[in-house]
Amino acid sequence: MFNPLQEGYIENPWPHLAELRAADPVHRLFTGQWGLFRHDDIFTLLRDPSLSVDDVNANLDEMAQTAMFEEHARDLEPDRSILNIDPPDHTRLRRLVSQAFTPRTIETLRPMVQQLVDDALNAMAAAGQADLVSGLAFPLPFDVISEMLGMPASDKIQIRDWSAAIVKTIDPVITEDEVVAAAEASRNMNGLITEVIEWKRANPADDLLSALIDAEDDGDRMSTSELRDQVALLFIAGHETTVNLIGTGIYELLRHPDQLAHLAADPALVPGAVEELLRYVSPVQLTRRIATSDLEIRGRRIPKGSFVLCSLASANRDPDFWGADAEELNLGRANSSQHVSFGSGVHYCLGASLAKLEAETAIGSFVRRFARAHVVGEPEWNGRINLRGLEKLELGFS
Repeated sequence: MFNPLQEGYIENPWPHLAELRAADPVHRLFTGQWGLFRHDDIFTLLRDPSLSVDDVNANLDEMAQTAMFEEHARDLEPDRSILNIDPPDHTRLRRLVSQAFTPRTIETLRPMVQQLVDDALNAMAAAGQADLVSGLAFPLPFDVISEMLGMPASDKIQIRDWSAAIVKTIDPVITEDEVVAAAEASRNMNGLITEVIEWKRANPADDLLSALIDAEDDGDRMSTSELRDQVALLFIAGHETTVNLIGTGIYELLRHPDQLAHLAADPALVPGAVEELLRYVSPVQLTRRIATSDLEIRGRRIPKGSFVLCSLASANRDPDFWGADAEELNLGRANSSQHVSFGSGVHYCLGASLAKLEAETAIGSFVRRFARAHVVGEPEWNGRINLRGLEKLELGFS
């Protein structure tokens, strides 16, 4: 049975996921959810438009964790970000958000992203030894999304703490103390973003938040609460996941010096390398769907209303899809872009192009400057089951 609480899982989940793929790739978890661990099952499920992401379609009697959160968050409105709603509402909001989030818009950010990366690497080089996470992986996506949105200068550490508390709620197991902290963090985050939206309405500018406020389709605009939830999603999901991709991605390159050497010798490999790192590290380890009717997968009956957890991390290393070298890091892998790290179907990640731009710039620039960097001491992991990543990675550059 899937048990992410077993000792050593956070540091190295891959052996356990391999066991599950081989022994029981469709089973009911001790938390009441169902789990899928094979690539083909997960890919098919993610692309099934009949499934839901909205809790209203779930049998919450079996989900004590969800009920516990609702008990501590009665004063909070339901989250209506595009991550947690179904068509046609999802279609409507995604269309509005997409107007201000086009590939062309993202590409115009490249010079700013490069400057932020260069400044961070200069500071790390001057210090001679630095933490990769606090020095580069965390501030880069935070500063980029803040600049994009036109958010006023804020306390990065405070927002990071709120974000870290909120994302714990998407882990399959969570304590009551963590639920209480997440609810309080949500109140604080909602209050801050609502204030910023009201200020931005009165002081529009050439930024993403002003564009989201102005986004219109046949007279339809987002309400303040809808705007707030989309902005919170951009801040939390769009920032937390990229931190993990950059931090863990560079760590894995340092652990695979042959691959690092290939990348340092040929900068043209960077886009493909980022795709392979997305597959290999899986910055988002799990995603979920809700069965809107009874499902049968590999002979197992999953009842209507059940939460189904899809192990993206397991799918990304399934040898039945990737071949015998699925557990190996191969920056020249021809089909690496077929990973499911951004999901698939109608809920494919809207911020995928931004995450790739940031990772290509950060990882490519780091490798060009610090191909001989080395890890100092032991890495510290963030302790999260889903958004697994590094909390601290001390590097030396001498």
